[in-house]
Amino acid sequence: MPFREIFGHDKPLAILRRALERDRLPHAYLFVGPEGVGKKTVALALAQAIQCQEIANDFCGRCADCIRVTHRNHPDFHELEPGPGKKEISIQQVRDLERELSLRPFCGRRKIAVVDPACLMNTAAQNALLKTLEEPPQGSLIILISTSTGGLLPTLVSRCVRLFFTPVPVDVVVELLVARKGAQREQARLLANLAMGSPGRALSGELDLLVERRRVWLEKIAAVGAGDYRAALAAAEELGAAKEETLRFLEWAEGWYRDIMVYAVRKDDNQLLNRDCEEVIRQQADRYSLERLLVLRSRAARTAARIQRNVNRRLALENFFLQTLRAS
Repeated sequence: MPFREIFGHDKPLAILRRALERDRLPHAYLFVGPEGVGKKTVALALAQAIQCQEIANDFCGRCADCIRVTHRNHPDFHELEPGPGKKEISIQQVRDLERELSLRPFCGRRKIAVVDPACLMNTAAQNALLKTLEEPPQGSLIILISTSTGGLLPTLVSRCVRLFFTPVPVDVVVELLVARKGAQREQARLLANLAMGSPGRALSGELDLLVERRRVWLEKIAAVGAGDYRAALAAAEELGAAKEETLRFLEWAEGWYRDIMVYAVRKDDNQLLNRDCEEVIRQQADRYSLERLLVLRSRAARTAARIQRNVNRRLALENFFLQTLRAS
């Protein structure tokens, strides 16, 4: 699968291809963008393009080197993520990676490492990696992947070439769902809207769960919006039980308040992420001012950022819901 078959991200792909053609790859990249938009896919594609023995400055996806990168068993490709049962990437993992990168490539053109998600490196691990980025081993490439730069040391960020990945257009995701999953267009458009430009999420089973969970979330948002203090505390306790669930809810809440703002201004459902909830959105648009909606949306984003930094989830959600109560 060559670069041209990757959906979206024309700008970052053009930058990477130009660097390959000129043999001017930096020692480190930082891929920044929303979850599931294709950052890891592009990182693997770049690794394959570097190691591929069949095509210059691109990759075939079929040769032994490409297949080894795909299966994560190429001797010159390393992936760093939290270990089993762990929440962070440790300093020992970074030191082990440094040792690997200091060795000459075994059979590939470069030693390549992908750190995903980079924001889960603890402070000690980030400082250890910083030393490697300050004096990078010859013939090495490190790719950090993150949804934002907020959880990373500024000095670490400054030593990477940053590439920004934006959500893929909804129409592109629709065609992807029709082609790969055989989805009906109306259902494909709903899922593409809910995926918010994330092909990875659209193709996974996650959205089926999201459609189901959304009913529960809507009930909680409605109860809090009606001024129910006890409902706010109960919602915080339930949604704060698991980090993944908490972050899913807050991401959806940010999109939900965005939908209400869009409808309040345009009175049009064509731009809504939750198109099948137009009646509820219309009712909410009559209740809130645009200023309040902007505040609520920014609070959802800030709460998610705090939880990414491992603050107490229940307390963070309590604060979010209580602020929502006061905004009602």
